[in-house]
Amino acid sequence: MLILGSFPSTASLAAQQYYAHPQNQFWRIVGAAIGQPLKEMDYPARIAAVQAAGIAIWDVFASCERAGSLDTAIRDAVPNPLAALKESAPALRRICFNGGMAARRIREVEALGFEAMVLPSTSPANASWSFERKLQAWRAALLPDR
Repeated sequence: MLILGSFPSTASLAAQQYYAHPQNQFWRIVGAAIGQPLKEMDYPARIAAVQAAGIAIWDVFASCERAGSLDTAIRDAVPNPLAALKESAPALRRICFNGGMAARRIREVEALGFEAMVLPSTSPANASWSFERKLQAWRAALLPDR
């Protein structure tokens, strides 16, 4: 399984870590879904735990221009080569998009033969969804057999 975000936030770029903004709920939600205290772990342990759960993390954009961290401010985005996933990740079956901006590439992913799901953004900008509501959607996507 692959989780695709749009592009790292300013905090994530500065820390060189996915989902580094302290208000982003990504690590709490994914951790709760897979039964691991990811938020309390150091970054290398977080990455190891999600990999052990069969999950990879990436972004739909390799680079972009953006003032601040909002997806709505993304301009001149250069896409990551999602088609290369067929060869580089042959066991990959499901791609989950973390929010609407990332999900703009859903048709491309589906055309490649992957199962695709759009999940509610874990960003603090997505305050209209409660933590529990987000968790329910993410848990269903990350643990489809439960």
